[in-house]
Amino acid sequence: MVELMREFYAESNHSLDERWAADAFSQLLEHSELGCVWLAESGGVAAGHAVLTLRYTMEHGALSGQIDDLFVRQAFRRRRVGLALLSELFDECGRRGCKAVYVEVGDRNLPAIGLYRRLGLEPFHDGRVLFHRALGPAA
Repeated sequence: MVELMREFYAESNHSLDERWAADAFSQLLEHSELGCVWLAESGGVAAGHAVLTLRYTMEHGALSGQIDDLFVRQAFRRRRVGLALLSELFDECGRRGCKAVYVEVGDRNLPAIGLYRRLGLEPFHDGRVLFHRALGPAA
């Protein structure tokens, strides 16, 4: 999965601390209350992965899911791998009682935007602005 994450980051011109990534995957896999990871394979080769993280939101009075990562290797794109991964992710959100699912995507990533729209996700423009502050050392 770290190898897939490295490829994912490289496509966006981001560097990846592989030790940090391995630790992050380990934490998620050891603490299922935080979310899930799916690995898609084709012919014994890793084709892609999806990462779901969870949080309780006052807005919904329930859990909300975050599509934290979705990556499909170039050779496997347009073969419904992303759709299969997200279908599993949405099923898991339903089993866990999530009331909403969120994803962040670059405004130029038209294939991902198209996939998310096909699955019923829509951009929301309600006047809110997302702010961020890292706590602790940068990853």
